[in-house]
Amino acid sequence: MFLALDTSTLTLSLALMEREGEGLRVLEHLVVAPPRKQSEALPGVVGEVLARHGVKLGALEGLVIGLGPGSFTGLRIGLSCMKGLAYAARLKVAGASSLAAVALEGPEGPPLFALAVARKDDLYLGRYRRTGLGVEALGPEEAMSPEEVAQRMAAEPEALALGPALPEYRAALERLGVAPSRLLAAPTFPSAVALAHLARLPEAQSLEALFALEPHYVRASAPELNPKFPPLPGPVPTARLKED
Repeated sequence: MFLALDTSTLTLSLALMEREGEGLRVLEHLVVAPPRKQSEALPGVVGEVLARHGVKLGALEGLVIGLGPGSFTGLRIGLSCMKGLAYAARLKVAGASSLAAVALEGPEGPPLFALAVARKDDLYLGRYRRTGLGVEALGPEEAMSPEEVAQRMAAEPEALALGPALPEYRAALERLGVAPSRLLAAPTFPSAVALAHLARLPEAQSLEALFALEPHYVRASAPELNPKFPPLPGPVPTARLKED
């Protein structure tokens, strides 16, 4: 039995899962949407879900966390919570792409453009193809403008778009020439249930590996790009801006 959590958007998704044969069974999937803040909900909702099922934290097999890309604040809140719980209870932690989790809820076959909001007029794009309960990455996750997303979709006429960016950017993409039929209505947030199917808990995990786990931010934050605040001395945190 294990917990999965995604906080890469304003909607928190938390799932308690157990293994059933070669598959997984959902014991509970809890969704916390605005106006309630994730910082207020965590870690309390974790304890509430476990208590409802009579499960102690230390009895879990491990924890799964969505690594983004998405909200910088949300990702930090979610990963900090899971790291703290894992450290306290000596649990293993695995991460998976939040955009891959979105793609896992799309149809099988066509290229899927999983989209999330990066900032105003800037979107995260993950290109995937779903096969059963897995997804194949068709390229690295990127940050780009709605115009660039529309150009990519024009170059791949079979591709469908989906994800948390569409409620806000559907109209803009349609104005840019993307057919409404290619913009799927759901999902509107990465599901912790989908994350659970994608992540693989390690056989063993050291404290060094736990502390080294970082979100996939894709791009630097606005403060990091501000020339008034140069980087602090020390090693460059390449893991958080990985290429693959």
